[in-house]
Amino acid sequence: MTQSTTAPRRVAIAGALGRMGHAIAAAVEAHPGLTIGAVCDRPGTEGQTLNGRHLMTPASALEMVDVLIDFSTAAAGAALAAHAAQQVKDGATSHPALVIGATGATAEEEAIIRRAADSVPIVRALNFSLGVNILAGIVEATARRLAARDWDIEIFEAHHKRKVDAPSGTAFQLGRAAAKGRDVDLDQVSERVRDGHPGARGEGAIGFSVMRGGGIIGEHTVSFIAEDEIITFAHSARDRSLFARGAVEAAHWVLGKPPGLYAMSDVLGFTRET
Repeated sequence: MTQSTTAPRRVAIAGALGRMGHAIAAAVEAHPGLTIGAVCDRPGTEGQTLNGRHLMTPASALEMVDVLIDFSTAAAGAALAAHAAQQVKDGATSHPALVIGATGATAEEEAIIRRAADSVPIVRALNFSLGVNILAGIVEATARRLAARDWDIEIFEAHHKRKVDAPSGTAFQLGRAAAKGRDVDLDQVSERVRDGHPGARGEGAIGFSVMRGGGIIGEHTVSFIAEDEIITFAHSARDRSLFARGAVEAAHWVLGKPPGLYAMSDVLGFTRET
């Protein structure tokens, strides 16, 4: 499909009944180059009406739009990606790009998304905030310059009491940035549980701390801690609309792109993440 310079491109919103779905709908409606073309949610909601639009199945929504945005669940995002890729294999003359933002995906679900990206363009990110993505770059650069033998790294995150995964996807994004700066594998150096008598902190460990409560939208800090000084970088999300605006910008950016798995660093014009 070629990108029109006049007619707004059609966007499908998966998880349209949720809070993020409402925020994304508002962001799409405010974007001059996009319009809502379809809405869908969990199985059993088909036929319900949302702001004058009838909810449909995700498969039907994919067939009606140029790009689909999904922040519902990791399982749903993987299923949508697989279905979109299958459309291409079945010879569909047109197929949507995807923007997938749900956290808590299993390794198998992430693998499904990667395979689908061989056939369709997908923007996959755990956080669509411009500020968080800049923070990740700062964390990587700082970790590269501060020796692990002298500086401990601790990542703290806080979210609302309804969030089901921990640590957050954004916390892991920041942890991976720190590990990349130190040229280590995060899985080999992360400390995620401290209870009882876990012993002294190991040299080079990247620690994670978690708070859940109330309606906290998202708080993240990364601290570099030496014996006699502490450096702390922080990001606070004040409104879900910031994530929705980032996702909608990603949806507009990915239109017309070749198949591939893209990150927010691509959308923002930063160096491509590896």
